[in-house]
Amino acid sequence: MADGPHIVLAGASGTIGQALVRQLLDQRFRVACLVRAGHEPASLPEGAAQRPVDFSSALDLDRALAEIAPDTIISCIASRTGAPKDAWDVDHRINTRLLRAAEQSDSAKHFILLSAICVQKPRLVFQQAKLAFEAELIASPLDHTIVRPTAFFKSLSGQIARVAEGKPFLVFGDGTLTRCKPISDDDLARFICECVREPARRGQVLPIGGPGPAITPREQGEMLFELTGREPAFRSVPLGLFDLAARALSLGAPVSDWFAAKAEYARIAKYYASESMLVWDSKARAYSAEATPEYGTQTLRDHYVSALAQRAQAPAGRRSGSAA
Repeated sequence: MADGPHIVLAGASGTIGQALVRQLLDQRFRVACLVRAGHEPASLPEGAAQRPVDFSSALDLDRALAEIAPDTIISCIASRTGAPKDAWDVDHRINTRLLRAAEQSDSAKHFILLSAICVQKPRLVFQQAKLAFEAELIASPLDHTIVRPTAFFKSLSGQIARVAEGKPFLVFGDGTLTRCKPISDDDLARFICECVREPARRGQVLPIGGPGPAITPREQGEMLFELTGREPAFRSVPLGLFDLAARALSLGAPVSDWFAAKAEYARIAKYYASESMLVWDSKARAYSAEATPEYGTQTLRDHYVSALAQRAQAPAGRRSGSAA
């Protein structure tokens, strides 16, 4: 029977959220997940309560937290697209409503936010929205912990199927422009669980990566070629394509949300193709692998081995999706 602190989790339906639910339950926390009212119930592990809420209603969020009476709020809420309107609505406004409800609660003392390491060098709308909420949280009377993970395994899995099918691995430049220390869903979930119980992590902004060393896209490709037994074959894509696309699409942005969103997608793609997901050393004006904390045991290689095994076992018609 669960006997640990009572947790309210927002954003439980995503891959990180689901991993976090499992970890919280394994560690005997009592867990209540806020889910969108009017939607199908989320598929969550047994033992996690679900509380439908209208995230656009401050009153409904107030009622939900008063009813659940949590000790800690954890938000994994984030825009799925990064489009300007969606980013401000989700990353900032919904999180702010949740924070205000937590402040009104008689029980909540601690708010943990899953943010992103890329906000260190904000050039994109979703980064500005995340930082705006981080500032709201830091100014709140509640204790706060802000977790800024590096790359996720899922974000580095898009070319598994390409390589397995004998296609070239796509890189920008020579494939060494960026580096990251990716962290698995399960390791990140364990780290967040520790933040609930460790007082030293309160009042902190915590960058966190997985087991090193930092890896470049070219090294990711080489790893996949080795695991599939194929000869390395890379194809370079020029970064300038993103700039051209962003400029062209921006012409329609003043009159069309569709164009504004597409232009932002091009800028997002350029950012991730050219910026490392490591701690930024402002004095050295460079990303630092040494300054990026490491946590956990699961490596990207472990993930690739597992994904390739799952792909091999999947029916032929479903193999492309199984590797994503």
